[in-house]
Amino acid sequence: MGEQLPEWARRIRALREARGMSQVAAAEAMRRHADRQLPASEHLERRWKAWERGDNKPRKDGYAPLIAGALGTVTAAIFPPEGQPAVTDLLTVTGMDTLEIVSRLQVSDLNEATMDGLRITVDKLCSEYASQPASELIVEGRQWLRRIVEMQEQRLSFRQRRDTLELAGWLALLVGCLEYDLGDRRAAEATRQVALSLGKDVGSPGILGWAHEMRAWFALTSNDYRSVLAAADAGIAAAGNHSVAVQLVAQQAKALARMGREDEMTATLERGRVLLDGMPYPENTDNHFVVDPLKFDFYAMDCYRHTGNDRLARALADEVIRGATDYTGRARAPMRIAEARITLGVAAAREGDLEEALDHGRRALSGDRKSLPSLAMVSQDLADVLAHQFTGEEAAEEYLAQLRDIRRPT
Repeated sequence: MGEQLPEWARRIRALREARGMSQVAAAEAMRRHADRQLPASEHLERRWKAWERGDNKPRKDGYAPLIAGALGTVTAAIFPPEGQPAVTDLLTVTGMDTLEIVSRLQVSDLNEATMDGLRITVDKLCSEYASQPASELIVEGRQWLRRIVEMQEQRLSFRQRRDTLELAGWLALLVGCLEYDLGDRRAAEATRQVALSLGKDVGSPGILGWAHEMRAWFALTSNDYRSVLAAADAGIAAAGNHSVAVQLVAQQAKALARMGREDEMTATLERGRVLLDGMPYPENTDNHFVVDPLKFDFYAMDCYRHTGNDRLARALADEVIRGATDYTGRARAPMRIAEARITLGVAAAREGDLEEALDHGRRALSGDRKSLPSLAMVSQDLADVLAHQFTGEEAAEEYLAQLRDIRRPT
């Protein structure tokens, strides 16, 4: 057996092959993303072949961003930072556990350690969005939101009042997302409006951008694609340099894919890719309100699945599953994995493999952590293929009945 390829080398080859590019074409594609003169074609081809063998890992200030651009992804998705930030522990940083922080929120004077504990708690809750059952996390999120709102009756400094209102804004966004995941759109919209108001009060581009992103998400899952474009434009204008701008661009690309405007979709994905590639690597990639580099492939996967580019969608789905699974095999982001499974199911169904399609489809529906509207939206792609290609097949009909059960009236 040969020596195993480094992960970055495996990924370069997988994405190149998924795009149907030769090594020569891939090497030449780097020129479109370069702002300097590159060496002759023969030299670039030799370098590319060496990279795919795992030789001479590119530096991030050299060829790495050009390779990512040629493959339609972001640099840190192929070449992540060597050292990941340590998980912030509440007790270690503040010397207090959750119970003590709650008790200190009741006193009239808050010290900085208590405020730090509150910030860490909110970050932790937002980081649990991807994996915790929505019905459980929403209870805790609402409890903390109520505690912070009640703090406004206390004697707070100007900075403390602003900071606590900003934390309330992030919690309102979290609760609104969970309400929507659970199928309660009316409550989710009311909570989104609260977050929007808090974002305006404290002048937070991130909260404002995410409040608009939620409106774009609601519209996307309701098949109201023009409203997606409008909400995303408003969010991009409000978001400033916050990474939510990338997700807003991605929502536009998803809407354009569903509107049949494929050229615009491709250009929009590239706009989002360039935007994300220019941002610093996030401190906490688990926080739902941070766009991490691996999420870009998740956006692109959705677009390519919908436009029928099955080869590329399948490859991106495989990358999404790898990126959303830790070294122990635990799902770090089960909702991303579910949508990737649907994508693999769609590709298999289009190839005529009903058994594989249903296997992926059933696994997508089996997890405890679901966003019902999003899962219903992406599963419609699989439902359409099954209904068209496998009419009368009992197994397909049973799965279609399962899909109907998770859909809700819009």
